[in-house]
Amino acid sequence: MILIDTSALIDSLCGPRRSGQTLRSFIEGGERIEVPTLVVYEWLRGPRLPEEVDAQEALFPINRAIAFGAPEAALAARLYRSLARPRGREIDLAIAACALEHGARLWTLNRGDFQDIPDLELL
Repeated sequence: MILIDTSALIDSLCGPRRSGQTLRSFIEGGERIEVPTLVVYEWLRGPRLPEEVDAQEALFPINRAIAFGAPEAALAARLYRSLARPRGREIDLAIAACALEHGARLWTLNRGDFQDIPDLELL
């Protein structure tokens, strides 16, 4: 399973859609791609065009998003306490916790935000 980060979702569905082909190749390759509710939050708070939201909803319906629940919150808190520079990265750590808790790889375009998280596999 692949969890998609906000950076990859935006780059796939907005503007020139630079990562659209990568997303397409994941889908065509049979990968299961999921969106965490925290990514939904980041995505929807941005200036999205109606057709971008329609594309997101067709591919990743909001009602099927991976919830940030108690297990993910506890893991995110442990990550926060264990990392050298966690401040200002709370949402990234929560997204990483979702990936770890669900045994997923994380597709992000901001690898530097996640590189120091133990056991997190980045695409």
